[in-house]
Amino acid sequence: MVTLDMDEMGPVVNRLRRAQGQIGGVIRLIEEGRDCKDVVTQLAAASKALDRAGFAIVSSGLRECLSSPDGVNEEDRAAMEKLFLTLA
Repeated sequence: MVTLDMDEMGPVVNRLRRAQGQIGGVIRLIEEGRDCKDVVTQLAAASKALDRAGFAIVSSGLRECLSSPDGVNEEDRAAMEKLFLTLA
């Protein structure tokens, strides 16, 4: 099982908090009846922030696998590949 390196998760948490704020902004824009372009632009920014957070988490997991003294076992490799493809 691949575990997350908590030292590397600080920036990921910050990115997720930023995305949380952006999603709140999308909701406000919709509730205010704002222009479609404004809503979609803000939604795209939130989506990109979530994608980057996901890739950062997978990247951390890959580094954890590669730095393991026992090497990468097939189960961990398959799990990381599945996670990566989930984001693709």
